[in-house]
Amino acid sequence: MSTGEPNDQERYPLLGEAGRRMLDFLREHPDAPVYRNHSGNRLDAEDLAYVRREEAAVLSSTVGWPRGGHPDWLGDFVDDCCKEVPHYAAYAPAARFEELPTISRADLGRDIAAFVPDPVPLDRMINFQTSGTTGHPLLLASHPRVAAGYLAYHKRALRRFGVSLTAGRGDVGVVLLGHQLTCFTYVSVTPSMDEAGLAKINLHPAEWRSPADRAAYLEALAPEVIAGDPISFTELLLITPKLRPKAILSTSMTLLPGLRGELEKTYDCPVLDLYSLNEAGPVAVFDPALDGHVLLQPRMFVEILDDNDHSVPHGKRGEITLTGGFNFCLPLLRYRTGDFAALDFVGGEPVLRGLEGRPLVRFRRPDGEWLNNIDVTHVLRPLPLARFSLHQRKDGGFDFSAEGPAAAIRSAHEALAGLFGPTARIDTRPFPPVAGSAKVPQYSSAFAVSDA
Repeated sequence: MSTGEPNDQERYPLLGEAGRRMLDFLREHPDAPVYRNHSGNRLDAEDLAYVRREEAAVLSSTVGWPRGGHPDWLGDFVDDCCKEVPHYAAYAPAARFEELPTISRADLGRDIAAFVPDPVPLDRMINFQTSGTTGHPLLLASHPRVAAGYLAYHKRALRRFGVSLTAGRGDVGVVLLGHQLTCFTYVSVTPSMDEAGLAKINLHPAEWRSPADRAAYLEALAPEVIAGDPISFTELLLITPKLRPKAILSTSMTLLPGLRGELEKTYDCPVLDLYSLNEAGPVAVFDPALDGHVLLQPRMFVEILDDNDHSVPHGKRGEITLTGGFNFCLPLLRYRTGDFAALDFVGGEPVLRGLEGRPLVRFRRPDGEWLNNIDVTHVLRPLPLARFSLHQRKDGGFDFSAEGPAAAIRSAHEALAGLFGPTARIDTRPFPPVAGSAKVPQYSSAFAVSDA
């Protein structure tokens, strides 16, 4: 076993000649960016067979459970967690699932090892760090099979919009976009797609020999799918490469309909808004026909809870709480995500409505009326903003920061003035540069919810 930096054969155990040519093409193209990091799929033949079996199961399974009930796999899952996972093994016996304690990001952050099942071999495990809206890093346990498993859920989401992936040998399947001061960037190949290429690139100009190289490189890659977040997509629209992807996948942040519309018009393809968490992978995808996010994981149970860990009635808003998941290194048992929505059923299919990746925040108008953050989201929906934040100060004034075209930011200011009234003091400024993967809360207020 190598004790130094892994080589390509160690990063890609199944690498063939076509894969080597693809990696060389991605790295050595004359317009290629600076790649700061290395990553690999780490899949061996047994792993690849496992990934293919799991994908077939994901694509052929239904997602859901009886309204007011539980999925049929839940009891066995809970039993396994309480037998094999140190944190859950400490639970006192519960007569009902709803009597089990909930966990949160803080619990994972205190001791992630306590959430790894004892039978999971440690020699193949991988870990990575992520930061949430608080900026506190979180170390997560995973495995090469889990990382490869994301593709099955993306395929399930794409199939809902009539898109089938066909990229294979000699093609670039996916380009992952970032636009940050610092960004993890790398190239790889996907064994389950005959070594189709994958590249994670940073569109920040500092990562390129010339800003013009960004469009040229993307055009040379001609990816089947583009993935990223609203910030990188806003930059993509400014670069305007001539591309014809089959689909665009947006993750990590709220995708406003205005920006989605611009992307759809420019690239003439479906733009999917995925609700995805590092702790759980792809959870749901927004379906405009249902006006909500439909679930993607057959073995993921969703509760909507109030502050006291009690389920709220269907159609009422509360905190999204997850049980299950496909990461066998990190099984989740009543995990409170910090994201909020209402749960509805359409034709027996669970749908998350009004998904907001943050708690409810109320804002006070000068006339004393209270509005919640969803009202703000609604008035800003038509605008092609990459991201924004709104904070109400104790003096009642507002600090509004936004990233996007100047005309869109002006329109956003006007929309907020219309919402809060002509006497509201709204200070608008560009979104400040944010290093790395740090995030800024979208809504905040100096007033407590109890003040309303």
